[in-house]
Amino acid sequence: MEIDNIQDNGKDSIDSSENSELIKVRAIITCPNGDYKKKFRNQFLRKEMEMMIVSFKVFDWLTCNKCGELLKLDLEFNI
Repeated sequence: MEIDNIQDNGKDSIDSSENSELIKVRAIITCPNGDYKKKFRNQFLRKEMEMMIVSFKVFDWLTCNKCGELLKLDLEFNI
């Protein structure tokens, strides 16, 4: 889910017992030349770790449509 235009007005309403099975990830994709910057977030269940890894591999090979450089992928985890 792209989050550039979404405001976060508080903490999640999920209680901690359900939250213990979730891995929340925020991906920040930027161009080294400053032409592109996007933020995405998603959450995965611990048992779906393979799906998370496949998603990261796809993001890791994205290129900038303006200059053709490989985009930088930064990940932030909330486990």
